[in-house]
Amino acid sequence: MISKRVCVAWFGIHFFLITIVCFAGLFSLVAEGATMLPSALDSYALKAELLAAWLLGKQAAAASPVRRSIATYLHAAGIQSGYTFFAPNIPGYHKLNLELYYQDGHVEYDSPRVSGKAAALRLDSLLDRLADNRYEPLREVVVKMLALSVWRARPDVKKIRATFGLVSPPSISDFEHGKGESFQPMLSYDFSLREEEKQ
Repeated sequence: MISKRVCVAWFGIHFFLITIVCFAGLFSLVAEGATMLPSALDSYALKAELLAAWLLGKQAAAASPVRRSIATYLHAAGIQSGYTFFAPNIPGYHKLNLELYYQDGHVEYDSPRVSGKAAALRLDSLLDRLADNRYEPLREVVVKMLALSVWRARPDVKKIRATFGLVSPPSISDFEHGKGESFQPMLSYDFSLREEEKQ
């Protein structure tokens, strides 16, 4: 009899957590305006998302045993993300734009190129990781290496300005008004390549 009660309690808690995880993801999408629902619902969805986060222990301190227990159980059961993991919303991505300054004064725009789909996937993954603050010390070195790879193909370039940023797809309302994706610069580096060649 006790084992039945334990199983029923576990079943209830398990499906309660699944429901909360799914609703948290759904409310997050609505709050961000990523759905076709009226924007008047955004503030209500944000409050509901915060409530769901509180129920999942995400508002507690990082060292809280309740938060850690819930997070551990969600990951162990494979229920840490709901439908939004598979949702057809296209996330933003990171891009490196290169301004190439030539000796004669004209400027061209390019980005690092790779050959093959596997290399393109690795480059996209590298650029997404560079946005993380943990990679800040390496960011300039990696961007410099990518810029130098473009310079090798064009030795008459005297300076390269590398601009790293986030490309965001248009929101639904922007898309309906014919707007495309937008580029938000995060940081920029200038490399004077002639001086580096002499070193």
